[in-house]
Amino acid sequence: MTDDKKLSRREALIKAGAVPLATAVAIAEATPALAADDTYSRGEIIDAASDFFGMTTRAVAKVVEHVFADLGRPNAYITGEEGGAAIAVGLRYGDGYMHRKRYHTMKVYWRGPSLGFDLGGNVSKCFTLVYRIRRQEEIFQRFPGVDGSYYFIAGIGVNYQRSGRISLAPMRTGLGLRAGVNVGYLKYDRESGILPF
Repeated sequence: MTDDKKLSRREALIKAGAVPLATAVAIAEATPALAADDTYSRGEIIDAASDFFGMTTRAVAKVVEHVFADLGRPNAYITGEEGGAAIAVGLRYGDGYMHRKRYHTMKVYWRGPSLGFDLGGNVSKCFTLVYRIRRQEEIFQRFPGVDGSYYFIAGIGVNYQRSGRISLAPMRTGLGLRAGVNVGYLKYDRESGILPF
């Protein structure tokens, strides 16, 4: 951050009367906001997802437009594969890599249970948009599904998951058939595991 930017930020905090001078200086230097260049544009995500899924940009654009309208620009995304099956009680396991500007690509694993009117099995490619993550390690937690958030657009299924300020939008396409309505969560981890809990 340049000295001019630091100065303007301090002045704004002080003029707002929100904090004393010393606190304003500390906040301005220690808590940078997510800049536009830390996030991914609609075009960048469409290109990356099209290459990953091996689909036309037109097909992927439909689902990406929907997610961007709901959640805006992500600041990370995960590419990977997963498999799952369900007979009322379901399981899902996957692994992949989290991509983020100016960070090293990081390996992640996920798994989780579900419960509901759900039947079938599938193997999928999964492209997950990640929103408002600050530290890489924040991905390693449980993300419950958001009720009623499942959509199926242009051959791609997408649902929303949320934990605190962080939201995920996994987009899936693959082989198999798994249909129904369920509630559950996915736990993201540094290592693979068998137990889904």
